[in-house]
Amino acid sequence: MALKVIVFDFDGTLADTYDAFVEIANSLSGEFGYKPVNEQEQEKLKDLSARDLIKQSEISVFKIPFVLKRVKSELTHKIKELEPIKDIPYCLQQLKSQGYSLGIITSNAEGNVVSFLENHELEQLFDFIYAGTTLFGKHKIIKKLLKEKQLLPREVMYIGDETRDINSAKKSHVKCVGVTWGFNSSEALAKQEPDFLINNPDELITILDNYQYPIIDDQSHVNPLTMEG
Repeated sequence: MALKVIVFDFDGTLADTYDAFVEIANSLSGEFGYKPVNEQEQEKLKDLSARDLIKQSEISVFKIPFVLKRVKSELTHKIKELEPIKDIPYCLQQLKSQGYSLGIITSNAEGNVVSFLENHELEQLFDFIYAGTTLFGKHKIIKKLLKEKQLLPREVMYIGDETRDINSAKKSHVKCVGVTWGFNSSEALAKQEPDFLINNPDELITILDNYQYPIIDDQSHVNPLTMEG
């Protein structure tokens, strides 16, 4: 069964939102009672999972949903300033031209995502957007996608820049690609053992060009995914 659908995370994977998120989060630290992050600490934070980051910030878990809601709201005012990750538009166009269905699953607000895509004339490349998921609930949305689109896990690949993206893909039994240009470092992502780990969008095209689709043999076993070349 061929790979049909490529699903992307939004923040840090498609859109370069890291600096905007840090700026907004710092501006809200006094109001919500957690530690702001200085420039020296920012790189170190990339080695932390989302759960470890929450623990280090010393924020009350009860405040997290309210903080996320405010961050999304504040990001609305910065959408026009944000740019796509370098080479992502070309990568998306190539994948679309090869016949893949493209989608987005994100914990950001749908309005932010749609505005960003429209600003950069990318909206026509995507077939669906699942937005507003909880911080650790993406696996539920991936499973919802599989059910609604009547897809098998092996027909879907998920692309993300955080450890929680990889974990969500694994919980949903879909193949996952970790990207090192976003919120988490390559070291942090590698520890979660994604199926692939890439440093620039062009590598995603190479992966798919060399992808060997799982084949069901006579004993109904699935051969593992491999790469050639």
